[in-house]
Amino acid sequence: MRKNWLIDRRTCLKGLGVALALPLLETMGWADPPSGTAWKPPVRLGFMYMPHGVIETAFWPTDPATFLTAPPPAWDALRPLMGQCLALKGIEGVPITGLGGAPHALELSTWLTATLPDVHRRDTIHIAISADQIAANHIGANTALPSLELATMPQNHKENQEGLNENYYSHCSFSSSTQPVPAETSPANAFKRLFTSRPLTAAALGRGATAGDDLDRSMLDLVLGGAKDLRGGLSGGDQRKLDEYLEGIRTLERRVAALERQQQTAAARAAAAADGSASATIHVDIPEGKPKLSEYMRVMGDLIVLAFQTDTTRVATLIGSTPNGISYPELGFTDEHHSLTHHNFDPVKVDKLTKINQFNIAQFAHIVTRMHELREGDGTLLDHSIMMWGSGLEDGNKHARKNLPAIIAGKGGGTIRPGRFVPDCQGNQGDLVSSLLVAAGIPLEKPIGIGTKFLTQLG
Repeated sequence: MRKNWLIDRRTCLKGLGVALALPLLETMGWADPPSGTAWKPPVRLGFMYMPHGVIETAFWPTDPATFLTAPPPAWDALRPLMGQCLALKGIEGVPITGLGGAPHALELSTWLTATLPDVHRRDTIHIAISADQIAANHIGANTALPSLELATMPQNHKENQEGLNENYYSHCSFSSSTQPVPAETSPANAFKRLFTSRPLTAAALGRGATAGDDLDRSMLDLVLGGAKDLRGGLSGGDQRKLDEYLEGIRTLERRVAALERQQQTAAARAAAAADGSASATIHVDIPEGKPKLSEYMRVMGDLIVLAFQTDTTRVATLIGSTPNGISYPELGFTDEHHSLTHHNFDPVKVDKLTKINQFNIAQFAHIVTRMHELREGDGTLLDHSIMMWGSGLEDGNKHARKNLPAIIAGKGGGTIRPGRFVPDCQGNQGDLVSSLLVAAGIPLEKPIGIGTKFLTQLG
């Protein structure tokens, strides 16, 4: 490192309405550490959700001794990263006594709050602040965005289970006991939120501009001059890292713009079909058709990785899908996920559900693999992160909540010891998310929600 020329980590490349944060470079200081202490990258905390539980025989390892070498079928995509993963069996979900007829309204809303909604105020939101927002309140002031909430489906599911407020179905983040945090479903809007300081104006929209047009003009073109100036003062290794980073941003920008165009085309065709002026879009994988769910989820996942890499935020959530209303045609069948969960042990339905579990875990694997490939400080971005994939139900067939599935990836800066399967954890969801918060450096006087203890099995 060139000690005589140290870039502050908050340095951004700036253009008209654009502020592009940089990854950690060799020639860069992070923040002034307390006197006498060594510098360490901050810990990032991420959560990714799938509804309806798992096929347990395909998800849970059978033996701690063979966890690394013979993982369960649902973990296939994580095989190269088993040494970076921790499985904890025995985590009980929030009991839904008094609201037993609302399993799907409660699976997502209780996941990060570890709290049952107030049974006496069902038609309004009254639950608890969620774990991600507790983290955002503590460390959010250190970053441009306190937290980033993303989803792949609109948060407008309507169903009246036990008279509960509809927001419980599709929100996992709550900034207070009464305030759900909306998740962004547009990749273009998420991209602009991370890397620009100007929204698409009403005037531009009036001229027929779209989010895709805004991205197609290439936001990077506005900052390349600054990049050239910065590049001249960097070491050879940092120059290569900066070039790779900028090219990665440009590639992601193009992917986001293409995805937006696909969505707009699909929406236009659906509207035309509705008024009889055109046929409905058939299920054919063509560029102007409806985007694949895997493509959508991976773009959202890459935005989280980029936000973590540039320290734009240290807290993120991604709702892969919400209860009801989702199917997976790219897996070769169009059965609705929720309907399949009531399989009554039909082997055909169980096989389809196993494939859905594998699919969702593969999207999580994409995120953590990217993080594992990015060097940071004395390790990788994943080494300095805690990523949790999970569900708010154990088994959709019987709506069980006794043994919630969860995968923890990353080392949390040294607080997590991955590469293990703990077969008898004996804790609950409050214990788990509270312990993850503490591992990420968030001080808690006591566990949140139904939690009664901090788990010792993480480290």
